[in-house]
Amino acid sequence: MADGYHGLMQTVQIFPVTGIPEVEPGNDVAALIIAAIETSGPEVQPGDVLVVTHKIVSKAEGRIFEAVDETAYRTAIEAEARAIIRRRGDLVIAQTRHGFICANAGVDRSNVTGDRAVLLPLDPDRSAHGIRMRVRQATGVDVPVIVTDTFGRAWRRGQTDIAIGISGIAAIDDHRGRPDANGRIMEATEIAIVDEIAAAADLAMGKSTAIPVAVVRGVAWQPGEGRLTDLVRSAGEDMFR
Repeated sequence: MADGYHGLMQTVQIFPVTGIPEVEPGNDVAALIIAAIETSGPEVQPGDVLVVTHKIVSKAEGRIFEAVDETAYRTAIEAEARAIIRRRGDLVIAQTRHGFICANAGVDRSNVTGDRAVLLPLDPDRSAHGIRMRVRQATGVDVPVIVTDTFGRAWRRGQTDIAIGISGIAAIDDHRGRPDANGRIMEATEIAIVDEIAAAADLAMGKSTAIPVAVVRGVAWQPGEGRLTDLVRSAGEDMFR
């Protein structure tokens, strides 16, 4: 395994972080995560990855919209979209200001109280970095942080969690130039390791369990200070638009 990698990639463990209360605008989400880890565990270790659903980050940062009716909800979608890619009935596929292409520009009414909708963080990478720095200060362990959301995928039904913000971890594990198991040099393989970690963490957090944070242990990852936009295809490479 290349120098600088963390994890043995033998047994992957996912630990849900429980005890985080309902988050409201102005809450210190990093402090809530640290308190929950100190109370319920797990104790973070070198090589771990901390995965945080964007919903609690967005709520803490005040990224909440009063969607009192369907018209207000649609207004929020239009406001969050940099460009509308497709429309079909009530479904809108939009490009967000971050460059993400997703349903309804990431505006989500699930897991939020009242007639409100949650918007994506303005800068998810910055949000991830802030949490990472606070956790490092509190624990003495520098664990990378991945902020996640649930996205659909072109040509496949169903949704999966993906990374929308990262800090301290390379977004892509680039296998190009490496030999495969048969010695053939790989020419195109780039693994979206942060998306794989995000999807794995969701298996322990779920969609209706009020567990918005997990610690993933045992995955091989490479330190880095890239940005999540490293994963976004340019328009010229995107065959689905």
